[in-house]
Parts: sequence; C-alpha cells; structure tokens
Amino acid sequence: VQLQASGGGLVQAGGSLRLSCAASGRTFSRQTIGWFRQAPEKEREFVAAIRLNSGHTYYADSVKGRFTISGDNAKNTAYLLMNHLRPEDATVYYCAAHPSIILSNIRVSQAYTYWGQGTLVTVSS
Repeated sequence: VQLQASGGGLVQAGGSLRLSCAASGRTFSRQTIGWFRQAPEKEREFVAAIRLNSGHTYYADSVKGRFTISGDNAKNTAYLLMNHLRPEDATVYYCAAHPSIILSNIRVSQAYTYWGQGTLVTVSS
C-alpha cells in the first residue's frame, strides 16, 4: 500500500482544513488508517484512526469534537476534517495504514506498516 497525504496549508485560528490520504492497492477497505502529527524535536503524536471495514473511529482527546476522520472506500481515500483549528495544531501531519492492527496498538505510531509523506498545517493566530 502506498499512501499520499495532501491538503495541508495555511489557515487562521478557528478555521478549517481537510487533509486527504490517497492509497494505492486493492486492500484499502481492509486497512486501518491513522493520522499522526509531529512537531520538530517531538515524538509523533496520535491524532485519529478509522477502521475502514467497520467505520469505527478513534480520536486523541486533544482533537475530539473538532476533528473528524472518515474514509471513502470507492475512492481509496481517507480524510481528516479539522475544524476550530488552534495554533497548537500547526505541524506536519502524516497518514499511516495497517491491515490488521489490534485495538491496543491503534494509537501507537510504530505499529503501523505503511506511511505517507507529511503534509504541513500552519495555523496563524
């Protein structure tokens, strides 16, 4: 599976962005897609995940209620809709995939098999 993240950009605080994670391959609908973010000199942080075969979603507390993860199996694409953006949300966002990740690892970046390149989100205050 190859992943291509896009949709980052500059937005004012309080604004919205939608990130996309386009995947190649025929197994997209069986994947769990995770979004992570990483600031310079910090560890990669879990943001959200979705099990595409069930639609179950998971969020970090810091984004719950503001971000929404979704998937479109027909388009082989997952999305991260980010509303009410804050300056502290500004960093590089990555999407990742795993075909059979267990629940206890769903927030663990090292557990994911496939990674896309990052997309930069900048939030001006």
